[in-house]
Amino acid sequence: MTLVILAAGLGSRYGGLKQLDPMTDAGNFIIDFSVYDAIRAGFDHAVFIIKKENYEQFRATIGHRIERKIRVSYVFQEAAELPEGLALPDGRTKPWGTGHAIYCARNAVTENFAVINADDFYGRDTFRQLARHLSRTDLGGKPAHHCMVGFLLGNTLTENGTVSRGVCDVDAQGMLMQVTERTKIEKRAECAAYLEEDGTTWRPLPFDTIVSMNCWGFTPDIFADLETEFRKFYAENTANLLKAEFYLPFAVQAQKDRGLCDIRVYPTEAVWQGVTYAEDKPRVKAAIRALTDAGEYPADLWAD
Repeated sequence: MTLVILAAGLGSRYGGLKQLDPMTDAGNFIIDFSVYDAIRAGFDHAVFIIKKENYEQFRATIGHRIERKIRVSYVFQEAAELPEGLALPDGRTKPWGTGHAIYCARNAVTENFAVINADDFYGRDTFRQLARHLSRTDLGGKPAHHCMVGFLLGNTLTENGTVSRGVCDVDAQGMLMQVTERTKIEKRAECAAYLEEDGTTWRPLPFDTIVSMNCWGFTPDIFADLETEFRKFYAENTANLLKAEFYLPFAVQAQKDRGLCDIRVYPTEAVWQGVTYAEDKPRVKAAIRALTDAGEYPADLWAD
């Protein structure tokens, strides 16, 4: 099984790869824990999607130690990587979003695969659930049987500000019906609340609401479908091609609505960890230290 890691945004979000903050005394980053958990769950191939200009620095900072434990491939997300017949608009320099990033990996992935963000800590149970689904042999075809790991909203919040989350509508059979992006969710005493588009109205959201943390499981069928959806996206955004973004959740939703796939949601009680704000770092380090002290992880993930 393959683990695809969205890492093309690391440089812009952190101000340079060298400024990725270690979360342990041994110098392990959040991304190290995801790969470590994936290996334990049975994944044997990691594909990092990065910016081409970050390749040498990425390998020196992160890749060199992981390459000793798992087969690693690197994919470059570049704005000019487009389906045949589509032209890069003059002035467009940045890539096209997370859906485009997965499309760029089409030649590096030949089997069922998971997708995660590089800067999110998902927890061991997340990768167990992904591996259990992706190890099945009956997932391909039309419709393809994809999956998503759904987190409890209360396990994904910070005390230090608002967050964006994909709020999931899941039916009684555990199938994803729709993901609605809420860009401003804040933690409150007994529940969360999100800000409506009017900018003034707050609506309550229970802590046990299932949300997407961009943690997916796909068959290779998705690559052809992503190309189709990207062509449609390109045609519909001709007036805004310098800024338009092709997001993975929206592309998957469109495929589901067309009957090309279904998405099984596997709920997890794992606690997400991430540094949305600088003030989050002490909390994340303490949470990882507690897991290490409890024997969940070794003090140095990659020590021989």
